[in-house]
Amino acid sequence: MQSILKDLNQYINFLICFFLLGCSPEKKQLQKIQGYALGTSYSISFVSNRLTHEYISQRVDSIFKVLNNSLSTYISDSDISKINKGNDVLVVDEHFINVYQKASEVWEQSEGFFDPTVGALVNAYGFGPEKPLKYVSDKQRDSLLLLTGWSKTKLTPQHTIKKVHPEIYFDFNALAKGYAVDVLANYLKNNASESYLVEIGGEIVAQGKSPRSGGFWKIAIDDPQQGDQRNFIRTVTLKNQALATSGNYRKFEVDEDTGLRIAHSINPKTGLAIPTKVLSASVKAPDCMTADAYATALMVMPLEKSQKLINSRSELEAYWIISDSIKGIKELFSKGFIN
Repeated sequence: MQSILKDLNQYINFLICFFLLGCSPEKKQLQKIQGYALGTSYSISFVSNRLTHEYISQRVDSIFKVLNNSLSTYISDSDISKINKGNDVLVVDEHFINVYQKASEVWEQSEGFFDPTVGALVNAYGFGPEKPLKYVSDKQRDSLLLLTGWSKTKLTPQHTIKKVHPEIYFDFNALAKGYAVDVLANYLKNNASESYLVEIGGEIVAQGKSPRSGGFWKIAIDDPQQGDQRNFIRTVTLKNQALATSGNYRKFEVDEDTGLRIAHSINPKTGLAIPTKVLSASVKAPDCMTADAYATALMVMPLEKSQKLINSRSELEAYWIISDSIKGIKELFSKGFIN
C-alpha cells in the first residue's frame, strides 16, 4: 500500500509540474541547422520533441531542391529559366503560382514600383556590390523598357505564363528567399514544432519564444554605416511575425555638395536609375514573402509614397534608415514597428 501511495504521489507531483508550471519530463532542447542555399546562408533553430536534427536536415535539402527547380534563375532547366527562354506551354507548380500572385499583389499596391521584370534594366546599369554604375543611353533604356512591365505578363487559368514579349525576364529574387522561409516555417509548424526561427539571407520568420531567453525572439538589424566589420543599429522583437530588410547602402555615391550618401534604385516605370536617400527598409509582416516583397518596394518608391502605403496596410510595419546631412543617418518608423 505504501508503495502504491508513493507512486501515486509522484504521479500527482508530475501532473502539477506539467500543467501548472509548464514542466516536461523531457527537457526540450534547441536544435540548430545551418547551411548554404539559394545563393546565400541559412539558419534554422527549432524546438521539438518529435523532429530530429538529421530528419529536418534531409527535409530542408528536399524543400530547397523543389524550390530551386521552380524558381532559380541559376538553374538552366528550372521552370523560371524555361519561361525566361520563351516557354509559354509549361504548367508551373504551386510555388511559382504563389510567388507570381504575391508579385502581382505588391506590384499593384506599390503602383508599379515593385516589378520582378526589371532585371534587364538592373543588369544594364551594372547594379551589384562594388561595381560602378554604368551609363545607359536613352535608346538602350527605351529598348529595355519594352521588356519591362509586370502588366505585360499573365498567369493563365491553365497555369501557364504568357508574356507580351518572349524576351521578358522574370527574376523573383525579391520574393524567393522570403517564400522559402515561409515554406520551411510552415513545415516546422505542421510537424509539431511550437517554437522556431527560420532565416535565409537575413529574411526571417519567428514563431513562439526562444527557449534560451524565455521571451519572444529578438532580431538585430544591420547598421548601414558599418565598415569592414558587421555592426547592428537596432534590435527588434518578433511576436510570431516575419521580418525582411532590403538595402542598397553597400552601393552608393557621395554628393559633393551635401556629403550625403546617395544610393540608386531603378524606377521600373521610367527605366531611370534614381538617386535616393533611403539606405535600407525593413518590414514586419505575417509572412516572410510579403515582408520581402514590400521591403524591396520601399527601396524604390518615393519615401512619402512608401510611408503612405505602409500606413494603409494594418498588417504591415516598416522601418527606414535615411541618409541625413546632420546626423549621418536618420531612422523613421511606422507606428507599430517598435514594440
